Amino acid sequence: MAKSLPPLTWFRAFEAAARNLSFTAAAEEIGLTQSAVSQQVKSLEVRLRVALFIRQARGLSLTDDGRRLLPQVAAALDSLAAATDPFDVGTPENFLTVATSVSMAQWVIAPYLPNFSKRHPDIHLRIQSATWPDDFHSAQADVEIRFGSQKQAGKNAELLTPNRLIALKSPSLTGDIENLPLVEAVGTSGGWKAWTETHGGEYRPEFFVDSYGMALNLAVQGNGVALVSELLADHAIRTNQLVRAHAASIPGKEGYYLSIVEASRPAVLFRDWLLEQL
Repeated sequence: MAKSLPPLTWFRAFEAAARNLSFTAAAEEIGLTQSAVSQQVKSLEVRLRVALFIRQARGLSLTDDGRRLLPQVAAALDSLAAATDPFDVGTPENFLTVATSVSMAQWVIAPYLPNFSKRHPDIHLRIQSATWPDDFHSAQADVEIRFGSQKQAGKNAELLTPNRLIALKSPSLTGDIENLPLVEAVGTSGGWKAWTETHGGEYRPEFFVDSYGMALNLAVQGNGVALVSELLADHAIRTNQLVRAHAASIPGKEGYYLSIVEASRPAVLFRDWLLEQL
C-alpha cells in the first residue's frame, strides 16, 4: 500500500519560506496570506514530527532538520516543473484568460459577451473562476477582477464603478421594503446593518448567502430584497429582472478591482471594452 504523503502545498510553502527565510516573502511569492503559509508549514512540521524553523523576532532560521529537508524538496519541485514543461505550449497571442468571481462573470461579463465576440472575433476568451488569492495565483490570468479593498487588489488595480449598494427585488414581489424578506450577502463590510445605520428603521435579513451573485439569484426568483453591488445589478435592472426596492443606497466598503497582469493586445482590448459597458 502506497505511503500517504503530505499535501504538495505544504512542501511548496516550506520551500518558499526556507529559501526566503520569511513567511511574508514566501506568501507574496506564492500568492497566499502570511498566516496561510505559516499554518501550512506548521502542519508539515506536525506531520513530520520535527521543527523545521527556529522562529525569532527578527526572522526565521532553519533547524538541522529543515536544512536537511530543503534540498530534497527543492529538487522534487524542480522535477515536477520539468515534467510539466513539455505540456506548456505557451499562450497564443489571441488567447485571453480572465480570472474573476462567478458573480462578476454571470452578472457583468456574460450578458455583454456577444458584443465583445462580435467586435473581436479573433480573440479566444477563457474565464477562470477565482475567489481567493490562491485561486488567482493558480489561474495565471492575463486580466484579474478581484473583490475586496484597494490594498488587497494591488496599487495598480482600478476600481470598477458604480460602487454603491442598492436594494433590489423582483417586479413580482409587492410590498414595502420594511415588510419584505431580506437577503444578506455575508463576508462583506456593508450589509443591512450598515443600511440601518445610514437610513434608520429596523432591517433583519432572513436569508444568508456567500456572494452578491447568489443574492441576486434569490431576488430574481422573488425570495426577497437583496442588498448588492450596483455594478452587478445593472443588467438585471435594464432587462427588468429586478427593480429598486428603495430609492436610497449606501457606499460599498469593498469593490471590484480590475488589473492587467500580463499586458497584451487582448488584455487591453478586454479592459477597454468592459469599462465601455459599465
